[in-house]
Amino acid sequence: MPKVLRIINRFNLGGPTYNAAYLTKYMSPDFHTLLVGGMKDETEENSEYIVRNLGLVPFTIPEMRRSLNIFKDSIALKQITEVIEDFKPDIVHTHASKAGALGRRAAYNMKVPVIIHTFHGHVFDAYFSGFKSKIYQHIERTLAKKTDKIIALSEVQKHDLVYKYKICQEEKVRVIPLGFDLCRFRENMEEKRKEFRKDYLLDDDEIAIGIIGRLVPIKNHNLFLEGIKCADEKSGKKIRAFIVGDGEEKHNIMSKCYSLGLDSVDFTHEKRKATVTFTSWIKNIDYVNAGMDIISLTSLNEGTPVSLIEAQASGNPIVTTNVGGIENIVIPGETALLSDYKTEGDYCNKLLTLIADEGMRERFGQNGWQFVNKKFSYARLIDDMKNLYYELLDEKNQIRKY
Repeated sequence: MPKVLRIINRFNLGGPTYNAAYLTKYMSPDFHTLLVGGMKDETEENSEYIVRNLGLVPFTIPEMRRSLNIFKDSIALKQITEVIEDFKPDIVHTHASKAGALGRRAAYNMKVPVIIHTFHGHVFDAYFSGFKSKIYQHIERTLAKKTDKIIALSEVQKHDLVYKYKICQEEKVRVIPLGFDLCRFRENMEEKRKEFRKDYLLDDDEIAIGIIGRLVPIKNHNLFLEGIKCADEKSGKKIRAFIVGDGEEKHNIMSKCYSLGLDSVDFTHEKRKATVTFTSWIKNIDYVNAGMDIISLTSLNEGTPVSLIEAQASGNPIVTTNVGGIENIVIPGETALLSDYKTEGDYCNKLLTLIADEGMRERFGQNGWQFVNKKFSYARLIDDMKNLYYELLDEKNQIRKY
């Protein structure tokens, strides 16, 4: 049985964790997999429960962290090298930037037969200054030379890697979208909706608009709040906004509410109605989605945002900025309205359109489930990845050993 060493940055709430967890769990009995991960950032909720709920016990490297630290990164590299020496994998498959940098370097030095890396988004847009971005591009080009196959999650992401940033040649990239177990987003929806709306004091005639994710600059919550302000003033509807998540920008986002004159509340400390409610992290996102009427995303850059896949699985219509791979995970004009992230008025107008048109919301919701159920099932993900693994092992003449 071929051995796979799967390395992920950290177990935070999002696509990379689900991706690594499902691949580790369901690639057997074809492949024996060891899952390795780093430590979560202090501003993030620990989501190791995602892997443990699947019966997985990951190997954790405390020194592998999100931020750059030469001393800790050196220790993490040494530990990964030791794991490779002990486990003797036929494939090292890394997920996201830090794991990709350390894991691929160790695998190349240890002459692992097959090295694969999945880009779960990238840091070339909107994260850093132009100078820093160019440094990261140079690093990724160097790492790509040590990699047998790079996995992009969408055609847009593939285009960015190959043509926009010139990380590698086209033949080195394979597009394999994420896959999830989406059934829970269809189960007991009415009961979950009633529960959420009761818990958060939502009346039947109030339209709930949610944004789900880390409270960090790249998520651009200011645009979301400006849209809520616009909708509150112009829609004529009763609206409530819910910011689900936590992070370093929470204080600044709450200050933005104040400057816009939006009544807001931190529901973890004070349970009352407000135009904008901060919920902090909620593990049962299916319960959140069931209570919503619209899901939004206002990011400056994205790879494959899980919140939008889960929203469509729940039958929620979407208003989102058109960045990264988003146009590959929604159907523009059929499950989502896409706006220019640089144009506040465009986002506001799209939000107003969806608030005003109940028929559109219902139609988008029905289309969403049909779309994601076909494209983002974990069964499809497993089949795609198995085929790629065997293809690469065969190319390296490793397959004959089994």
